[in-house]
Amino acid sequence: MAIKNQTLVTEFILLGIPHTEGWETVLFAVFLIFYLCTLLGNLLILVAVVSDSHLHTPMYFFLGNLSVLDISFSSVSTPKMLANLLVRNQVISMGGCMCQVFFYHFLGSTECLLYTVMAYDRFAAICHPLRYTIIMNHRVCALLAAGTWFTSSFHATILTTLTFQLPYCGSNKVDYFFCDIFPVVKLACGNTVIIETVSFTNIGLVPMTCFLLILVSYVRIVLAVIKMQSAEGRRKAASTCASHLSVVTLFFGPCALIYTQPSLSEVLVTPVQIFGNVVTPMLNPTIYTLRNKDVKGALKNLAGGQIFSEGF
Repeated sequence: MAIKNQTLVTEFILLGIPHTEGWETVLFAVFLIFYLCTLLGNLLILVAVVSDSHLHTPMYFFLGNLSVLDISFSSVSTPKMLANLLVRNQVISMGGCMCQVFFYHFLGSTECLLYTVMAYDRFAAICHPLRYTIIMNHRVCALLAAGTWFTSSFHATILTTLTFQLPYCGSNKVDYFFCDIFPVVKLACGNTVIIETVSFTNIGLVPMTCFLLILVSYVRIVLAVIKMQSAEGRRKAASTCASHLSVVTLFFGPCALIYTQPSLSEVLVTPVQIFGNVVTPMLNPTIYTLRNKDVKGALKNLAGGQIFSEGF
């Protein structure tokens, strides 16, 4: 009855990044540069992978998927955050908030699963080189990629449905810079035990399972590399895995801090979240470009062989 007597919330107010009064213009410029670099870097890699026949291999097929994910993932929260910083446009509709929650967990889960698939691809290439083209044929690659997207959409649908089937009839001020499950659920009028339990279980289970599978893959890879007789073979194997290990570390690091440390102070959790949402998608194409001769060669061809020949 108490809920019926209160006005249901139809929009939320994002309070933004805490303790940044007076720094809005500087932060807007910095995050805008990061966002534009993310779009440009990942678009270049995606175009290179599609246009260069030498990159039509499983590893670069998954790298193309990663570029699409990085563009999409950074676009979930960054444009709204930029609008908030520039014109103090803090209002977001209920539908907009639902979209942010859904796509944040959909794309985040897809990226997590994709890193696992990429680790398996490296395992197959290094541990079973003679059977690699059979193991990772076009059909298998397509099924693995589609599986990551489909599974994650199911995962995000459950979380979003449970979050927004709750009644919201009190405060509409979300104490965060975008709509995520836990800041939004704090405003619910109903019992939040189910969504909190499911969220902690799902959000913890998916990354932990992926991390363990990646760990197993790399243990097998390390054992295979140790047994290699050729120093050149060991160097090449290490080089192909270094980029993947770097982006995995950048992805799982913030996840581990945010979702396994509920007591993480407000001062730390927001910068960690911003790093994962804004900085990591920008760094991924840089890592793959700097450490990968094939990608650099494809980009050099796209640029007419001038820009990248001077820089590298």
